[in-house]
Amino acid sequence: FRGQVEAQALGPKPDQLTIYLGHLLPTHMPEASASSPDPGVRGDPTIQLLPPLLARLEEETRKREDAEHNLVLFRKDVDDATLSRLELERKIESLMDEIEFLKKLHEEELRDLQVSVESQQVQQVEVEATVKPELTAALRDIRAQYESIAAKNLQEAEEWYKSKYADLSDAANRNHEALRQAKEEMNESRRQIQSLTCEVDGLRGTNEALLRQLRELEEQFALEAGGYQAGAARLEEELRQLKEEMARHLREYQELLNVKMALDIEIATYRKLLEGEESRWGAKLLEVPEVEPPQDIHSRKMVLIKTIETQDGEVVTESQKEQRSELDKSSTHSY
Repeated sequence: FRGQVEAQALGPKPDQLTIYLGHLLPTHMPEASASSPDPGVRGDPTIQLLPPLLARLEEETRKREDAEHNLVLFRKDVDDATLSRLELERKIESLMDEIEFLKKLHEEELRDLQVSVESQQVQQVEVEATVKPELTAALRDIRAQYESIAAKNLQEAEEWYKSKYADLSDAANRNHEALRQAKEEMNESRRQIQSLTCEVDGLRGTNEALLRQLRELEEQFALEAGGYQAGAARLEEELRQLKEEMARHLREYQELLNVKMALDIEIATYRKLLEGEESRWGAKLLEVPEVEPPQDIHSRKMVLIKTIETQDGEVVTESQKEQRSELDKSSTHSY
């Protein structure tokens, strides 16, 4: 039983678990609950219950250490009580042996006295038969003296035996009372040890439940982190595709803008040519209505080329370039 109590009392201490929870939960769980877009994670009752559970774990750990300290003290008291009980039992055995020895010694003394009295009586009978009548009174006196001495010795021996027996009985009673108190203290210590053992078992169960909840939370956070990482990778890929598409649209827009500008320049040039041609032909019709030879028309065209260089959807450089070109056209007029 003592080995079992020591094995249970010296079980694994949750100091490392307390340190691990104390470092893990304040650094990871608030960040995960605050940065998580899922309202179910922020309002998880298990996470909200972890701080009081940690406080309770520390309190139970302190109680467990106090209980182990008290258990060591109780074990020392039990050992002292056991040694006292063994010492008292040894003293009781020695006293019983001494009482038995004194009883035998008293019985031997009584037998010796009886033998002595009987021998004296036999000698007295023999003397009475042989001696003269005048010695009868003297022998009677001697016999009375011996009988009184024997009775006195017997009474003193009985009184000494009774007093010695009373002393030994008192000592035995005192030792028995001390032994009874030691047994009561040992039983009380045993009950306290059993209570502490049950409390340690309960704390061990609570510790295992907390460890199980911690593993479940770590697995849940790992799954959520994996989902968030996959979502972030997917969003990065979509962002990269959008940037590439934006760059492609910018290039197409640049090309269309260049074409539009070139077309605008050509349209403006043709409009000027047509206006000049109309005015010239109107003047000729008014002045000299004669046939003129074909006339070469020389015109200049200015093209504005705008170049925009982009990288990852952002404009890096932008430049403009003007290019002049001449248009030669021959017109044949007939009237």
